[in-house]
Amino acid sequence: MLVPMRWRNDRMGYGLAAILLHWTMTVLVVGLFVLGDYMVRLDYYHPWYRAAPWWHQGLGVVLGLLWLLRLAWRLAWRLADPPPRPLGAPWERRAALAVHRLLYLLMATVVISGYLQSTADGRGVDLFGWLVLPATLQGLPGQADLAGAWHRWLAWALILLAALHTLAALKHHFIDRDDSLRRMLLPRR
Repeated sequence: MLVPMRWRNDRMGYGLAAILLHWTMTVLVVGLFVLGDYMVRLDYYHPWYRAAPWWHQGLGVVLGLLWLLRLAWRLAWRLADPPPRPLGAPWERRAALAVHRLLYLLMATVVISGYLQSTADGRGVDLFGWLVLPATLQGLPGQADLAGAWHRWLAWALILLAALHTLAALKHHFIDRDDSLRRMLLPRR
């Protein structure tokens, strides 16, 4: 008999909703970083010169929307769907909380700086032809260059912090042999 997977968290593990949000956002962050690094190296005649920014911007908006959903999930459901109890020593739990908060902050600032860079000329951001997010703040002196520099450096900070987060999860899995990684891979039944 198949037992359905849980959508919500419990004291011992994450539910399917939290796991799907986590891994979808992980793939988007890594994919956007790789695509962004790739597209800034393209010359005008490359076939992806126009397509890469279109994909990058659209997926960036999707990441921003998922970020809002995940933040709402964490804040609104804190009492009804609390995360599982943290594992590790007290200093590790404090460090994990700080890293998670910084990851949220960096994701938000990367998305915002990318939006400000993309809309500096007054054109909105196209979300795959479904809708266009209008340019709300544009025309500031050097906006595209300044926002672009912030976007690049914040993206590097985000990817480095995500790598540290990954290393910590692997340390918990292979050295501490606790369930930190396992409970984010599959929901308990």
